[in-house]
Amino acid sequence: MNLARRGLLAAAALTPFAVKAQPAWQPTRALRLIVPFAPGGSTDVGGRLIAERMGETLGQSVVVENRTGAGGAVGVEAAARSPADGYTLLVGTNGAFTLAPHLGLMRSVDVRRELAMVSLIFTSDVIVVVNPRLPVTNIAEFLAYARARPGELSFATSGVGSGTHIFTELFMAVSGIQMVHVPYRGSGQAMSDLVNGTVQVMLDQPASSIAQVRAGAIRALATSGEHRLALLPDLPTFTEAGLAEATSQSWGSIAVPAGTPPAAIERLGAAVREAVAHPPVVARMASAGLDAVGSTPGEIGAIINRDYERWGRLIRERNIRVD
Repeated sequence: MNLARRGLLAAAALTPFAVKAQPAWQPTRALRLIVPFAPGGSTDVGGRLIAERMGETLGQSVVVENRTGAGGAVGVEAAARSPADGYTLLVGTNGAFTLAPHLGLMRSVDVRRELAMVSLIFTSDVIVVVNPRLPVTNIAEFLAYARARPGELSFATSGVGSGTHIFTELFMAVSGIQMVHVPYRGSGQAMSDLVNGTVQVMLDQPASSIAQVRAGAIRALATSGEHRLALLPDLPTFTEAGLAEATSQSWGSIAVPAGTPPAAIERLGAAVREAVAHPPVVARMASAGLDAVGSTPGEIGAIINRDYERWGRLIRERNIRVD
């Protein structure tokens, strides 16, 4: 190689373009990931998987901190009030970001103003599950049975205003059935009472119900997503059951305090999107009933705006209140 050629290559290495190709922001100490719900649930599982992989790619540990209470409001407020320096992250959910504000559970934080979105991390369908003593074996039989007995069946949720509650309200509105709401303080006791027959129906996430379905303790009838669930491929979707307007998903995302430098958001977003494409993360997410999926900040922002309007309208129409 002649000297002129070497000189051109050396100069190219020093151009602004070459420098820009390197990360503009890199963490120099541990990061904190706030999960606004208790350990063990889908949000916590998804957040921990992302945190582990992000720690590997960023070269700094990402410490998970569970800050629970008020439908996620406690953790969301803690994140929003943290320094906007790129070192505090939040696992946001459709419940905390698009349900809680309409239910008076997010009075101290304006999510769309006080947080900056980074990326989606997962989506999750819900499945219709029933006590096996109910004399139905598929979603068509269940709808016929419920329509013939308005107000006789009861459905369990993890609390008034929770995602499982709102999804069930949408399911009832679209299908034209009426059931009695029995709220619990978490999905564990709700599932226990579904198994023993105290309640008959639940719309639940696969992560907390798949083991009971496989054991025959409860029966799965349909799934809420646009596509069939990989863990239960024989289940029809709501669209296949004639309930396309009830199609819905829960989701998890990463957000940071508003004002976080764009370079930090860009670097964090790249790390998140790498994590959700990492085969071991994808596999572990799938085993928990979650679909690993990333997005740009604009894409998750659009999803939040869409769901905010959709669920706000349903909450008003169904007169759902947290007393």
